[in-house]
Amino acid sequence: MSNETGEQWSEWLDFNQDVAKSVPETSGVFVMHTAMKILFIGNAQNLRVSLLESLTTPCLEKAKRFRYMVTDSQEKIKEQLVQDYTKKHNGKLPECMETN
Repeated sequence: MSNETGEQWSEWLDFNQDVAKSVPETSGVFVMHTAMKILFIGNAQNLRVSLLESLTTPCLEKAKRFRYMVTDSQEKIKEQLVQDYTKKHNGKLPECMETN
């Protein structure tokens, strides 16, 4: 799947330290999910570092898979992904993005 600028999403990958280490150290966006439920939509200047840090985030411990897109437009794309998600889910954010 690609966006309007032609950037491509990776395949869905298992979320673990070994796989996260294979992610490039470049800017981009990422989506994490468990049981087909999106838990988190993020963006980063360094995808690998952000994904490895996510392994220690309590809410994301149940994340099973992730995918990412290398892009310099990570903030814009994340904003659009969050907007699309909230439209489909009655204004709610993904579980690990909600503020309590």
